[in-house]
Amino acid sequence: MNINEIISITIVLAAIFAYINHRFIKWPPTIGIMILSLITSVLLATLGSSRSLLSEKAIQLVTSIDFQDVLMNFMLSFLLFAGAIHIDAEKLKLQGVPVLILATVGILISTFLVGGLTWLVFGWFGKSVPFIYCLLFGSLISPTDPIAVLGLLKAANIPASLELKISGESLFNDGVAVVIFITIAEIARSGGADFTFLDVSKLFLQEAVGGLLFGAVLGYIGFLALRSIDEYKVEVLITLAIVMGGYYAASHLHVSGPLAMVVAGIITGNKSKAEGMSDITRDYLGKFWELIDEILNAVLFLLIGLEILVIKVNITLVLIGATCILVVLLARWVSVIIPVSLMRFKVKFEKHAVTILTWGGLRGGISVALALSLSNEMHRDEFVLITYIIVVFSILVQGLTIGKLAGKLKIVETN
Repeated sequence: MNINEIISITIVLAAIFAYINHRFIKWPPTIGIMILSLITSVLLATLGSSRSLLSEKAIQLVTSIDFQDVLMNFMLSFLLFAGAIHIDAEKLKLQGVPVLILATVGILISTFLVGGLTWLVFGWFGKSVPFIYCLLFGSLISPTDPIAVLGLLKAANIPASLELKISGESLFNDGVAVVIFITIAEIARSGGADFTFLDVSKLFLQEAVGGLLFGAVLGYIGFLALRSIDEYKVEVLITLAIVMGGYYAASHLHVSGPLAMVVAGIITGNKSKAEGMSDITRDYLGKFWELIDEILNAVLFLLIGLEILVIKVNITLVLIGATCILVVLLARWVSVIIPVSLMRFKVKFEKHAVTILTWGGLRGGISVALALSLSNEMHRDEFVLITYIIVVFSILVQGLTIGKLAGKLKIVETN
């Protein structure tokens, strides 16, 4: 398939599924689209046994799309920037400590706990997978993606402070997790022989701190450009240039593009909006990036659902994947309760915050994309299927119940 056919079919399918969901099912858009995509994929896989033309075309579509490349090198930059421009910087400062700790310490705890327990699970099922690759799996499955349930959380009337903790953590821990993943992957490729603690620290700081600083530079350059003119069409184009040009430059500077996009988005959504834009520009810019966010999320969850057509299924790995659902939930709970318990002396947390942060820690497309980026010697096929099982459970089960859980617990802010 050529690029025009791929884009056309993908957008048409996303529009059809979005319409069916909105008209009849009425679930959160991303969840509804993914469920319809999964159902369609299962039906097509069933038809595939008879080599139907429809199933062959569907498989051809999925194999023509490099999911890892599309998400990590294109969609992720837009999604993170679009999410960040809606974050209130002043309110984020008030939640800065818990967001920072959960997005760093929490991710590290989850990475090592998932890695260690997954290594044990493989052993229980009679499979031998080196610990370093299990640790790599821990890093790719640890970032949360609660975007799909934020609407449900709002409907459940949870405190804005908790909603900000969830959204802020998800934006930053995506970037942090990618940096950890890259660091562990480099160690795995080198066999660990040529890596010292100093090398690991240097690589981590270059990616993480470099990404944050580069994002600040991008955001401020964008602010100066936006402040100097008053033409909403050009100003929207400038924000597009920040995302596309900035992400491309970050990859060549070997700094974290995801973290750069988050910082640039926060600066654009706060300083640039407040001091560098007219009311008309603010309105158009907000609607433009909201639309970009909705469209790309629809396409992303459509692709996640269709990806099952090309994933190699093995009954033993399915059982391992089901077990790893419990592993990931346990690791999420531990990675939340330890930082929260330590911060309670200084930071105000809502009642049942640990429960909501644990169950609301959805896994999404970034985990699938990172799993697909693994090489064959890193047990790619095994980890892709396990990751897919966890992501589907996370989005369908956790995503559809988090709103009801929040409402049932009647979460309130406590001192």
